[in-house]
Amino acid sequence: MFSVKLLFFLLLTIICHGVCNITDPHQQQQLYIGVVDGKVRIERVVYERGSDGENSTMILAEKRTRRKDVTNGFEYYNGGWNISDHHYIYSALYTGAPLFGIAAIWFVGFGSSLLSICCYYCCRKRTPPHGYSRATYALSLGFLSLFTTAAIVGCVILYTGQEMFHNSTRYTLDFVVTQSKYTVYNLNNVSDILATSKGIGVDQISLPPDIKKNIDRVDEMVSKAARSLDYETKKNEKDTTDVLNSVRLTLIVVAAVMLLVALLGFLLAIFGLEELVYILVVLGWILVTATLILCGVFLTLHNVMGDTCVAMDEWVQNPTAHTALDDILPCIDNATAQETLFQSKDVTFQLVDMVNKIIQNVANTNQPQFPGFVNYNQSGPLIPVLCNRLNADKTDRKCQAGELDVSDPAQVWKAYVCEVSAEDTCTSVGRLTPKMYDQMSAAANVSSGLSHYGPFLVGLMECSFDRDTFITIHNDHCPELTKYIKWVYIGLTMVSSTVMLSLVLWVLYAREKRRRKYTKLAGAATEQSSLVTSSSGTTGRSGGCDISSTSNEEVSL
Repeated sequence: MFSVKLLFFLLLTIICHGVCNITDPHQQQQLYIGVVDGKVRIERVVYERGSDGENSTMILAEKRTRRKDVTNGFEYYNGGWNISDHHYIYSALYTGAPLFGIAAIWFVGFGSSLLSICCYYCCRKRTPPHGYSRATYALSLGFLSLFTTAAIVGCVILYTGQEMFHNSTRYTLDFVVTQSKYTVYNLNNVSDILATSKGIGVDQISLPPDIKKNIDRVDEMVSKAARSLDYETKKNEKDTTDVLNSVRLTLIVVAAVMLLVALLGFLLAIFGLEELVYILVVLGWILVTATLILCGVFLTLHNVMGDTCVAMDEWVQNPTAHTALDDILPCIDNATAQETLFQSKDVTFQLVDMVNKIIQNVANTNQPQFPGFVNYNQSGPLIPVLCNRLNADKTDRKCQAGELDVSDPAQVWKAYVCEVSAEDTCTSVGRLTPKMYDQMSAAANVSSGLSHYGPFLVGLMECSFDRDTFITIHNDHCPELTKYIKWVYIGLTMVSSTVMLSLVLWVLYAREKRRRKYTKLAGAATEQSSLVTSSSGTTGRSGGCDISSTSNEEVSL
């Protein structure tokens, strides 16, 4: 059970950093991931269920998950899909109870039968085998051939299913890891842009010291979050890959061993090697038990995956409702994301405002009105200012006519660059020196970069990025995962059931084979004795001697 739960968790929550239990059904808990002292910290925000239904919890896959809970007196579980609830886990395991029960009955029942047969043959007085039944012999051979063929087909289905399941799971894992790495990549880019913005300035003008201090603080938070997320992603990817490879190897070994046992048992029974058949029967008894247990585990996993896909689909229909999916959808700490977004907007506003003030009060003015700037012989057409998409209170602002978008102002500004002398004064028409042009372009690039990552930061704050990952998994990955894991447990069921029946037929056919062989030998001996008797009688009559007593003595011998 542990390996199945681990596989399921790591597959779907590779970008998560922990799983917490829901403690109160009347409370909704939302997790956020933050970083404190370089370590991951999970915050739990609890929403009380209101009387008006606001912030109420939606039960996912309620009808599908209504199963008996063995830990609650076999009462029906009504909590819906919730991988964090042990009652859900045990109710899901109950779906594999028939196979677990069959495994137990088979192990005890067949083991007892083997022990009884062994004791019987050891204690009984040895007598010659009785005659064999032609019908039993023919039927046992026919059914043995049929079940051996079915076992081969089951092994093929099992091998094919595990290969397709492994590939689908690997593909899903790669997708989730890619999403996580994409998050880390964007966080690092935001961190780099913020760090770059501290050095941006136009001559003596740069960002205020308090803004630089805030940038340092946010940059540290973002960098730690990115490092922690990257570490957890790599660690969980390795753990999940190890589990997937172990599951794959186990299923391949099961398919190969069961195929070998089925074929070997068939051949030993055909050749009548009864002693070897009994040895193989004992091995097969243990292997069938293990295969039945494994079959029950995969049936449970199949049902859990089906529950998850249904839960995701229902959640997609109601994305604003609080559900158990929130418990495995941790986001970057809300405070970190919100602070990063605010500082990004603030830096963007400050840089654009700084560049526009240089344009308006220095470059576009023949007598600069900015402290520290002197006339550098600027002349020619006025330079268009940048569009600042934010107001001073960081609310959205619409661009005005003639304003340049921050995404690519460098091409426009290039036309306003003048040639300069050694004293850095213009010697041709133009309002920007090459140095000013480079500094203003750098400031615009930083502003454009931060604006580009604005939606990404909003997505982190609202958890929409992680939820989009689950939507994609439901739409693109769930069908194949549930399909191929079904192949696996169908293959396991076929292999275990056919080998189970074959064990009985090996013994039955080998016994009938031995009896048939003994009957033929006994018949041949009887026929040869009759011929000898007949030949002796003829010789006695021809010799004129009475040998009746001798013949009777030979027959009796």
